[in-house]
Amino acid sequence: MVTRELFGPNDGGRVDEEDGGRVSEEDEVDDGGQFHVLEEDGVERQCYKVKCVSTDRRRRRRRRRRRLLDRYRDRARGRGSAAEMGTLAPGLSRKLKKVLESRTDTPDVLGSLHTLSAFYSDNTPQARRNLRSTVEKRGLEINREFLHASNTAQQALDRVEEEVNALAECCDRIAKALSSCTASTGDIINTTERLKQELEMTTQRQEIVSCFLRDYQLSNEEINALRGEDLNEEFFKALSHVQEIHANCKILLRTHHQRAGLELMDMMAVYQEGAYERLCRWVQAECRKLGDTDNPEVSELLRTAVRCLKERPVLFKYCAEEVANMRHHALFRRFISALTRGGPGGMPRPIEVHAHDPLRYVGDMLGWLHQSLASERELVLALLDPDAVVDTGPTATRFSKNLENGSGKAESDMTFVLDRIFEGVCRPFKVRVEQALQSQPSLIVSYKLSNTLEFYSYTISDLLGRDTALCNTIWTLKDAAQRTFFEILRSRGEKLLRYPPLVAIDLSPPSAVRDGVSVLLEIIEIHNSMMVPASAKKPDFDPVISAMLDPIIQMCEQAAEAHKSKGSGHSSRRRMSSDSSQISKSSVDAILSNGSPASSIQNSERPSKIFLINCLCAIQQPLLGHAVAAEYVKNLGSLIDNHLHVLVEKEVDAILRRCGLSDKMPLFRAALNKETSTTTSGTCLADSEDTSPAALSDCLKAFFGLLLGSESSLPEFEQMQVPKLRSEACVEVAKSLAEAYDIIYNAIMDPNNGYSDPRSLARHPPDQIRTILGI
Repeated sequence: MVTRELFGPNDGGRVDEEDGGRVSEEDEVDDGGQFHVLEEDGVERQCYKVKCVSTDRRRRRRRRRRRLLDRYRDRARGRGSAAEMGTLAPGLSRKLKKVLESRTDTPDVLGSLHTLSAFYSDNTPQARRNLRSTVEKRGLEINREFLHASNTAQQALDRVEEEVNALAECCDRIAKALSSCTASTGDIINTTERLKQELEMTTQRQEIVSCFLRDYQLSNEEINALRGEDLNEEFFKALSHVQEIHANCKILLRTHHQRAGLELMDMMAVYQEGAYERLCRWVQAECRKLGDTDNPEVSELLRTAVRCLKERPVLFKYCAEEVANMRHHALFRRFISALTRGGPGGMPRPIEVHAHDPLRYVGDMLGWLHQSLASERELVLALLDPDAVVDTGPTATRFSKNLENGSGKAESDMTFVLDRIFEGVCRPFKVRVEQALQSQPSLIVSYKLSNTLEFYSYTISDLLGRDTALCNTIWTLKDAAQRTFFEILRSRGEKLLRYPPLVAIDLSPPSAVRDGVSVLLEIIEIHNSMMVPASAKKPDFDPVISAMLDPIIQMCEQAAEAHKSKGSGHSSRRRMSSDSSQISKSSVDAILSNGSPASSIQNSERPSKIFLINCLCAIQQPLLGHAVAAEYVKNLGSLIDNHLHVLVEKEVDAILRRCGLSDKMPLFRAALNKETSTTTSGTCLADSEDTSPAALSDCLKAFFGLLLGSESSLPEFEQMQVPKLRSEACVEVAKSLAEAYDIIYNAIMDPNNGYSDPRSLARHPPDQIRTILGI
């Protein structure tokens, strides 16, 4: 809150706006300040000192000050008009205007007042009159304190100035001395510069000569290393230098120094050819030593020599052939020794000890060959291509360097050498495997042999290559093992077909079916557990199933045919013996007991069909859980359904034939289909002899007698061994009989057919027949 105090000449108090009169002197807040004396019309008023208390108080004081000044102006104007005074003097007017327009809340004024409050404590008239002198004394005191504080720095600066002056004098003396020396040593400096330039030129010439000798000449030590007896690292360094010089001479021929380039190239060619010939003889000698041991070690010096020989393909080929020949003979000796003598001290035992067991015999030989192939491949790779990266996985070796360069030269060289090494063991291995196949192994053993040979065929092909002697031999033996396996299956099938078994009384499958299925299940287990390389897939198993089961199914069909022909003969003899005893029977009994040749044949077909269905089910059921036999099981299911359908049709036809309705069914169907409503003679069905009410009544009585008779009147297929198929067959027979009766019933009830009393003929509606049949 800002308070403006206005004092009159005769008033000792304050004029305050709020009460319009006075306030007590105790309320006065004054910190001392500037006086402004204003005189208007003889009235003297003084305005002084503003103190900042707070922001809110300052606003309130500003508003009060404006109101007081406005009131003061109004009073001044009133007294001036009353006294008829003229305008103020120009100087006094400017001062008054300046006082009225001054701002006491600016930052500068506030800062000055804040500083003044630090040393201005007593607000008395004497202190206010001496305010200017007090401020000047305070400023003088501050200046004295500053001078006293800066006296030390001024003294230090004086000392620094003295030292700088001394250094300047010293530098002047040195400059004078240098000027005198430069004038006296100018000749020496010029001579030194000239000699320095000559030294640089000489050094450059020396470097050029050294580079030429290094790039285009051999040192005495290198020449001795190329011609010496011993082959060491110095020899290969010298040979590498010769190659570099030879390459540099080609660059030299492109310049105007062609004669020098040709002479140097001829000289280096002589050194190079001599060194390569000596290197080839040394490598051949070292390769001959590789055939003396079973697991030789390739020295680093030999690898370096072979790497250098790659620059000469002809010499490299000679060395590769030497390695192949040495290892060829060594591997042949090792294979024969493993077959006949075994390992050192008899362990492991000779492979031919297990010659009585074809599977182990052949497996041991293949395992020995695979192990030898891995070791020989590692040896050849380390010797012929030491920079290659060997992949130890199931796939073949990958040559990183050759693959990056897009060249398979090293791989073809290694394949050639390995093929030559293993060429010697092909014949003894093939002879022994063929002997094992000719020893008449069992069916399971022959199949296992075929799978083993096929597995090793793919494995060795991945490591060695398909077009090699050993791989071709193993593939040929694999084909021979498969032929042996299928020959055994063919002989078994021919034996089964040559001597088919008799059908059992209970129509159960013969033992040959169970034995064949058990053998097939064992073969399926072998097929599922067989090892398959990553680059191959399991062989197709359908030919094995067909070769195994087709002869068994044919055997069952032959046995069923034999049983059917045998049953028809017995039934014909029984019919001839019973003809004389049928004369005295009733018509219904005569119809039921009258067995035509067709019905006798159908009765004989029923056991054969049930026998076939039992045999097919005995084959199908064990194979249901095996994925490799899914297609064959599906075909067996279709075959069983066909036989079951034929069996049901035969049984229904036999029942209708016993009742005398079989020959009449086409007439009833034709009548219902509206093809013709009369017989061929132009009469209705009731007028026809075959479908007359009398004949039809006897037939339906026989039909009802079968349905309402004992439980054995309808077939129940007790000899069918699969309960599900048995119930399906009974249901199908009942449905077929119900459908046949529906046709007969509808034909009788049709007025167009001319039956006078159809209810007496068809006494039972179709729904009752379906209820009787249980459907």
